[in-house]
Amino acid sequence: MSEQTVSTAAVQADPLKRASTGVRPISWKYPITYAVLAALSVLFALTVPEGARTHFRLSSGGDFFQIPIVELPSRPAGWISAVVLVVLACFAFWQASRRAQARLWLPLLFGVLFVFAFLVWAGADRGAVIPLVTMLTGALALSVPLIFGAMCGLVGERSGVINIAIEAQLLAGAFLAAVAASVFTSAYMGLVFAPIAGALVGALLVFFSVKYQVNQIIVGVVLNVLIIGLTGFLFSTALTQNPELWNARQQLPRLPIPGLSQIPIIGPVLFNQTILVYLMYLIVGLLNIFLFRSRWGLRTRAVGEHPKAADTVGIKVNRMRVYNVILAGAIAGLGGAFFTIGQGLAFGKEMSAGAGFIALAAMILGRWHPIGALLAALLFGFSTSLGNVLATIGTPVPSEALLMLPYVITIFAVAGFVGRVRPPAANGTPYVK
Repeated sequence: MSEQTVSTAAVQADPLKRASTGVRPISWKYPITYAVLAALSVLFALTVPEGARTHFRLSSGGDFFQIPIVELPSRPAGWISAVVLVVLACFAFWQASRRAQARLWLPLLFGVLFVFAFLVWAGADRGAVIPLVTMLTGALALSVPLIFGAMCGLVGERSGVINIAIEAQLLAGAFLAAVAASVFTSAYMGLVFAPIAGALVGALLVFFSVKYQVNQIIVGVVLNVLIIGLTGFLFSTALTQNPELWNARQQLPRLPIPGLSQIPIIGPVLFNQTILVYLMYLIVGLLNIFLFRSRWGLRTRAVGEHPKAADTVGIKVNRMRVYNVILAGAIAGLGGAFFTIGQGLAFGKEMSAGAGFIALAAMILGRWHPIGALLAALLFGFSTSLGNVLATIGTPVPSEALLMLPYVITIFAVAGFVGRVRPPAANGTPYVK
């Protein structure tokens, strides 16, 4: 055996030597996941009835032109997608064996094909049409509070402050948006007051965690309990006793963008929305730019990664954290407004229903990056919308199992299934000059 072979074997056997030589360790987690899902798609194809057909609706009433209902032979469509998924799984194994850098296109393509295979199987011979536009529109709508919440957590944690109180900020935003919209009989006034509620909760968080250096996770949990109790008490008293004044329904109108809203499939989904959704587009885009290409973004990341070094160059670390956490709370308050004025609903007890914790998981899944958090939140929203639609048309899968999907994904994300994620180095650590 040559000296080079012995040296290579020694490097592969010893993790410390492997790390020192810069050799990337092989991770089989994703290829195995792809293989399991590909095998599941083969099972879908095998269980499709002979001669069954699946129908998809791709158009809505206001499109430039109407796309006829697409009718696919279920078994051939299922087998084609299954074969492609098996090929992609094999490619993932080959890529992992070469220690190649994973590319974003592979999970995206694999996910789209797997969902298509599942829809073909679920809709085979059900006597119903799968409304693709409705499903995508619902996915975006259900993702709105999650995206705002994820952006809130991202700004706070990039500054070094752990924000477990996203749930409280969403709920406070929903509450004050409903009350203000009802009192002023204007949904837009609710949109003005919602970020104020979220900012106030953020101010409480930063007051205790930065000024008095209380454990940030404990403060976040306490704020969640406080806001749930406070809004529940006010709902049971003032809002219930005089709903015409304090809790009347107001809804933001849709603002279709001329031309763009009439593009088939993507037009009704992206460009026939309320001002709240357009604000979401704007906030995600601005954060993606300013967080990595501006002085504010550089200082924010500096106080979250190495506050002592930031202080030595003249950055007011604690002041920066205070401003950013309050700003993050205002962003979450806007997300809370979706639960009430965004959907035309009156306020109800605990109506955020854990969305703040799912938003926190989306932020972690997105690796503290605006685009990554956006995609993760859309994944959660799509899984919920998929469950709702398939429960309506009737499928072999129990509706309860479909509605569990977002929470199952959340558990896997928080448990680290998405791979090792590194939060900002000074996250959760108070800074004392």
